Amino acid sequence: MEQLDLREKGGIRAGQQQTLDRRLFMQLLAFGNSRDTARLTAALTASGLEAVLYEDANDPQGVALLTWSDNPDHFVTAVRPLLNQDAFRELVLKPEYTMMGRTYALGHEPNLEEWLIDRSRKAVTDPEWLWAVWYPLRRKGEFNALPPEEQTSILREHGRIGHSFGEAGFAKDVRLACFGIDKMDNDFVIGLIGKELFPLSACVQAMRKTRQTSSFMQDMGPFFIGRAIWQKMAE
Repeated sequence: MEQLDLREKGGIRAGQQQTLDRRLFMQLLAFGNSRDTARLTAALTASGLEAVLYEDANDPQGVALLTWSDNPDHFVTAVRPLLNQDAFRELVLKPEYTMMGRTYALGHEPNLEEWLIDRSRKAVTDPEWLWAVWYPLRRKGEFNALPPEEQTSILREHGRIGHSFGEAGFAKDVRLACFGIDKMDNDFVIGLIGKELFPLSACVQAMRKTRQTSSFMQDMGPFFIGRAIWQKMAE
């Protein structure tokens, strides 16, 4: 019986394929009834957690907290106690916006550890890139039945748009797989991070024209749109 190898695999480096049995788990929790964000930021600063706090652009009393760790125990042993402290206890959870996923490799990443562990943390905590659009998505089952070469062609079309926005300095993306860890059985969570909101909207609009979105997407959203008011990433 063949032994399962669950390590992430990247590109060839020093003549060997990179492998890593670590990945970053990220979780977004959204809340209402937030009338004093100063209390929240003070509690976050005291906690020592790496996190981002967003103010909800579509709810004048809405916020969202993004946290992450390479150990998913963190969400129960560190984040959960924080959210039961006085500063957060009065908030009302919006479960429809809860998103959780993990970074993953496609097999060609030149620096696997940077891709899996550091890239997303840096993107969401950049002090000049405060706007964010977060959403889950689920592909139709028919996509998984396509031949691998056709899947690759469809994903490449979609990826070119993301790369073009990134190379132009308009957007950074966070891509997380959420198979089996999402209550709505979504496949992925996407975070688009930008200096301004409009380019993120334009990126979503451009991707609607791809074959992946127009023909093989079953569900997208709900969308959380926020602007960061507190960010922290440990050195």
